[in-house]
Amino acid sequence: MQRLLRLCFLLLPLTLFSQNPITLEDIWQNGTFGSKGVPGFNFQKDGVHFTKLSGASIEQYDLRTGDRSGIIFDAASVTDFDPGWKGTFDGYSFSADETSLLLSTNTEPIYRWSKKADHFVFNSKTKKLTALYPGAKQRYATFSPDGSKVAFVVENDLYYKDLNSGKTTRISADGTINEIINGASDWVYEEEFEIIRAFEWSPDGAKIAFLRFDEREVPEMSMEMYRGGEYPELVKFKYPKVGEKNAVATAHIYDLASAKTIGVDIPDREKNAADGRLDDYLPRIAWTPQKQLCLTWMNRHQNHRKLLLADPANGKCSVLLEEKNKYYIDLHDVTFLSDGSGFVLQSEKSGFNHLYQYDMTGKETAAITKGNWDVTDFYGVDEKNGLVYFQAAAENPMQREIYSVKTGGKGQKKISKEEGTNSAQFSSTFDYFVNTFSSLNSPPRYAVCDRKGKIVRELEQNKELAAKQQDYGTMPVDFFKVPVKYEDSANGPAWEGTLNGWMIKPTAPQFQNRKLPVLMFVYGGPGSQQVTDAWKGANYWWFQMLAQQGYVVACVDNRGTGGRGEEFKKMTYKQLGKMETQDQIEAAKYIGKLPFADPARVGIFGWSYGGYMSSLCMLKGKDVFKTGIAVAPVTNWKWYDSIYTERYMQTNKENSEGYEQNSPINFVNELEGNYLLIHGLADDNVHFQHTAEMANQLIAKNKQFDTMIYPNRNHGIGGGNAKIHLYKLMTNFLNEKLKGDTKEPARP
Repeated sequence: MQRLLRLCFLLLPLTLFSQNPITLEDIWQNGTFGSKGVPGFNFQKDGVHFTKLSGASIEQYDLRTGDRSGIIFDAASVTDFDPGWKGTFDGYSFSADETSLLLSTNTEPIYRWSKKADHFVFNSKTKKLTALYPGAKQRYATFSPDGSKVAFVVENDLYYKDLNSGKTTRISADGTINEIINGASDWVYEEEFEIIRAFEWSPDGAKIAFLRFDEREVPEMSMEMYRGGEYPELVKFKYPKVGEKNAVATAHIYDLASAKTIGVDIPDREKNAADGRLDDYLPRIAWTPQKQLCLTWMNRHQNHRKLLLADPANGKCSVLLEEKNKYYIDLHDVTFLSDGSGFVLQSEKSGFNHLYQYDMTGKETAAITKGNWDVTDFYGVDEKNGLVYFQAAAENPMQREIYSVKTGGKGQKKISKEEGTNSAQFSSTFDYFVNTFSSLNSPPRYAVCDRKGKIVRELEQNKELAAKQQDYGTMPVDFFKVPVKYEDSANGPAWEGTLNGWMIKPTAPQFQNRKLPVLMFVYGGPGSQQVTDAWKGANYWWFQMLAQQGYVVACVDNRGTGGRGEEFKKMTYKQLGKMETQDQIEAAKYIGKLPFADPARVGIFGWSYGGYMSSLCMLKGKDVFKTGIAVAPVTNWKWYDSIYTERYMQTNKENSEGYEQNSPINFVNELEGNYLLIHGLADDNVHFQHTAEMANQLIAKNKQFDTMIYPNRNHGIGGGNAKIHLYKLMTNFLNEKLKGDTKEPARP
């Protein structure tokens, strides 16, 4: 009996700590850990109904109950259609009165956000379905305000179609691939300003304003695609790098009645010309309720912004609002109030990002929000009830809450209920919103709430995924703080404070009272945050898998990241990588002193800006980091695009020291640890050039490193088995080079 009791006590820890092993196949192939989401809601104008695509039909649902209330469109029931219609579609949009539909089919991606497709128009009154344009695929098809016309872009020219007469009018005629673009943005505007459709209907539908991009003098980038043919396919596109010529953006107004186009005359624009070429940006266009065109103008350094009002009759501009900043200005949309009384705009002029209301003379009438915290998203203005809705990090920079406040800035109320990260999608009337909530240790939950935040009904709780956290023995992700103190030196100015971090510590018995390897995950780019009280998706499970195998996994947000005000975010200005790397090195030293961490086995992994950071850390922190993985890294800022890089660094000519002292390629001689360099060969964002030149320098200095190239893969390295191949590669590399073995530990 005593032998049996002893055996039971010996087996007890195994029972208590038994867990299913997390595998890469479960993460990336089998869908075992996929979280359930809810589709983006296409709210209807009544504020209580939404629609969604279901097969070849569009169904209507009541937001409050979830009950289906009807079928808006059923492809199978359409009998009057053009010969090109095949009965299927992959997207749709309504006219303002919701009597007509634009259906897209054969949709094809172009870059990150842009796409083109074949479009068909369905009139719910006549039940007739017609092709929008019989030729090449169209981009950004958009109804006029009264629904009688549709504007769209085909092969870099802007058109509109009168749906009553069936007549199509070509507004521009000089569009040419890699030369002139009308009504659509170029690569760098799309990527960095997130403007895709570059045209807007006037409120009365009488005019169309559009941007024209002249990119003839922009240098061309090329990529090779390997599709099994005898020769690789060469893809070329215009990509302005640091200090190079950008596309010249000009604004134009087309009058439908006269069929004439006028140019917008931007005042004093020639002052910003470089060598006689316009050298500024027009990143936003919008119409006011008074039918004036509002242009956002920014200088090339992006530290000077003007809102310009253009007279649509002659194109003459006046300045509505002007703002300057000693660092740079983050771009935000302008929201005009429908009653014509003014507009709402975000600004960091107080030192934190807040909402301000102005009248139509540009005079500030209210600071809608205020305090030592940042507004992190602006949801809109409920003019009927005089309320503004927004998301903020008001209570904790690592969390997000949803608030309402009166337009005058009084009566601010928190309407989200849970501590973590809350985001909202409001209905068109602001009576209801869909709240998305998650935390570091809780997968996303979705619920319909009323305007006060009361839950009307739950949509998805991801209870199955939460149960799998128990089944697979996931470990808690805990927040921690890193105290740092720097004296004024050549490495940077004096600064004292704390850095926020999260950590996963192995809890299995065999890892107790042992010094464990540490993997730090980093991004660290300007205004970003990784240390938030929010679910981390697939990487959560990879980090948990590594923790099961005995790794301590940690992440720290360095100076330059967001959620903590302008000064914290912008102190890295003109020195990207310098303070950030210093902070990551100090954080690694701090973690290495913890009783369970092995300071001789600290590694770092990052992607994109994070790959840039992991590379710099391996070189400048060679005595701290043993192993590093860099996926799609920037290795020299002079090879990245103009808008992003110059916003934070100015040009290489203006700030050569900042570029030289903070580009990994200039420090390859310092490499001592294990370095894995990974890139997609078809990366149109951070070009393969960065990795190729980095490899060249490493070879020149006789520095050994590992590398992997993914042909035909872009910045995300996805498609086929690319993702699981990548994560197997990285896991094996860490096990061999950081942990010190190629076998997983025995399961508890």
